[in-house]
Amino acid sequence: MTTESTSRSLNVNSLTPRQIVEALDRYVIGQQDAKRMVAIALRNRWRRQQLAPELRDEVMPKNIIMIGPTGVGKTEIARRLAKLAEAPFIKVEASKFTEVGYVGRDVESIIRDLTEQAISLVKTKHLEDVQEKASRLGEERLLDLLLPGAPSRSVPPGFDHSGSRGDTIEPAESPDATRSKLRLQLREGKLDQRSVEVEVKERALPLGMISNAGGMEELEGNLRDMLGGMFQGKKKKRVMKVPDALKHLTQEEAQKLIDMDVVVREAITKVEQTGIVFLDEIDKIAGRERAMGPDVSREGVQRDLLPIVEGSTVSTKHGAVQTDHILFIAAGAFHVAKPSDLIPELQGRFPIRVELAPLTKEDFVRILTEPRGALVRQYHALMATEGLTVEFTEDGLAEIAATAVQVNERTENIGARRLFTIMERLLEQVSFEGSELSHKTVIVDDGYVRERLLNIVKDQDLSRYIL
Repeated sequence: MTTESTSRSLNVNSLTPRQIVEALDRYVIGQQDAKRMVAIALRNRWRRQQLAPELRDEVMPKNIIMIGPTGVGKTEIARRLAKLAEAPFIKVEASKFTEVGYVGRDVESIIRDLTEQAISLVKTKHLEDVQEKASRLGEERLLDLLLPGAPSRSVPPGFDHSGSRGDTIEPAESPDATRSKLRLQLREGKLDQRSVEVEVKERALPLGMISNAGGMEELEGNLRDMLGGMFQGKKKKRVMKVPDALKHLTQEEAQKLIDMDVVVREAITKVEQTGIVFLDEIDKIAGRERAMGPDVSREGVQRDLLPIVEGSTVSTKHGAVQTDHILFIAAGAFHVAKPSDLIPELQGRFPIRVELAPLTKEDFVRILTEPRGALVRQYHALMATEGLTVEFTEDGLAEIAATAVQVNERTENIGARRLFTIMERLLEQVSFEGSELSHKTVIVDDGYVRERLLNIVKDQDLSRYIL
């Protein structure tokens, strides 16, 4: 992808840090310090694109470590940031990687997976751009199947229609007039119950047996590509309803219209310039090498991560990918380990550290009601499908929030995720009987909440299992 197209894609998202924080506020409650840090990091990417080429390559991303307990918004902030920037994003758990030589995934698979994600993003965008033309071509191919005797309007000379079969229409007028009438019927949905026979590519490879071996993902991918090329000509005929056939033919035409070489080049540039990697549970690999036991490869994983984070070239089946300007956001609870327990070289590659605060009762109330996908809105919409109205009062929401705080303090603190278990338990009976309570209203107030949760909250042993 050219520098001009890269700059144009970034300009779409050239929001100021304040605007980025305001956008994140719609989905994540509180944690202003963390939002400010990621907003600055995203804005610095746009600023870097405005620099002269000789200076641009010298400006490295300032990677971030988020420190805080589970369920306070670390992952959601990173995920929403990537969506806001339309950037390739991948979330991985650092604890699932092992040092080279041990059974497990190698760290370079992070970049390979990120590249696949970017190709999917770019390909989807290119498919959207050609969708209108592909729809027209798909429609013409379907008309060719419905009128096998008529001259083709879209297929180049030499295309073989043999084997195509469908219900034919005996033209009482010119072929063009008949085709036009059939096209009108197709667009009006009058042919939806008819069936046509369509040729589809069959590609089923008996692979997947070696994926569990450490570092074998790329080998399996290359085998798939190689063997897929050998068998790609195999086709079979399938009878489809007209709407399904139209969809299938449109997709085929769209695939023909996009240049995958261009898609891959653009995706690799997107990874290198705007990619975001979220390394969760990085505290699980903090700690010095021990002679034996489960910590045997912790420092080894850190040392394997180091070249990727500081900048290196990773070989993928689509080509080499440079990681110099990928933004890495690490996160961990750091209950036992500390960021200073990471090896010094890796610490130096995460210069920005921000601590996320535990959630308060007021935060829980806001989480229940303010975000676009708030739990209260979800349950209200779900029950509305049964004709049942569920209304949450202010004192009811306050009681739910207080219960979440209380259970988090007494058992394991899982942050906002506690609200999922409490809400599901609270509305269990309503969800079960919803279809029988049509056109009724359920008021969830503080009394309703206490009635259904009080005994569970009081019995700490029981609450450990249920909430």
